[in-house]
Amino acid sequence: MMWPHTLSRDVLVQRLRVTTLSLTTLVLACTRTTKTIIVAPTPEAETVGASTAAALGVPPGHLPKPGECRVWIPGVPPGRQPRPKSRDCAGIEAVAPPGSWILYRPTADRRLVHVREVDRARVGVVVRVRVFEVESGRFVREENP
Repeated sequence: MMWPHTLSRDVLVQRLRVTTLSLTTLVLACTRTTKTIIVAPTPEAETVGASTAAALGVPPGHLPKPGECRVWIPGVPPGRQPRPKSRDCAGIEAVAPPGSWILYRPTADRRLVHVREVDRARVGVVVRVRVFEVESGRFVREENP
């Protein structure tokens, strides 16, 4: 004959084993690898002398062709940027989402890139224009929109 306290101890040990196994499985299932994503700073945060790619977060191969424009969304990886990559500038403000940049390379001076910043709340409303040297990334000037 088994005593009640012995039976209860056996049940307790069995439940403890099941609970330990469940917690171990839960911890292993919830463990995941995190990824650090570095978002490029806005032109306000850039420093003089930084490269265009580092300062603006736009790789040189993604800049528009001279005489053309493109929409660039800060913080979005190059492969996920909106298409077309480079296009005629006419009407581009109408398709530029809030908070995006419109990059323009003038034909007259291919060494420059103009960054037209679109308002964060209004589609196609340019609030600031900054001009940078393509190769050095040096801030040249700010213009009226």
